[in-house]
Amino acid sequence: MNYILHLFDGLDPGPLFVLSLFPYLVFLYWAKKTNLIPKTSLWGFRLTLAFVAITIILSIIAKVNYGKELTDIDVLHGSAEAFLALSDGLIVLGFAGLFKETGK
Repeated sequence: MNYILHLFDGLDPGPLFVLSLFPYLVFLYWAKKTNLIPKTSLWGFRLTLAFVAITIILSIIAKVNYGKELTDIDVLHGSAEAFLALSDGLIVLGFAGLFKETGK
């Protein structure tokens, strides 16, 4: 098993990250077209993209200005994570409202 994990040591995750955006954009397109996902939750899913963009920007700022990774700069890391918490909260609130409306 260790041998298999070592195959991924030199793998640059950047291209995989970019490729993962395409299925997510398809999901957002589908979610907008369907009435199955509450509007509040849909905004939460959209804000997840904002979280990704902000994380990228703040990672660059951390590296250029401080010479460190984003996770090493608490203020920047916390700011990025705040967007994730906001998006997750909206997703939960939207579905909680849906369950409350349907009585489930």
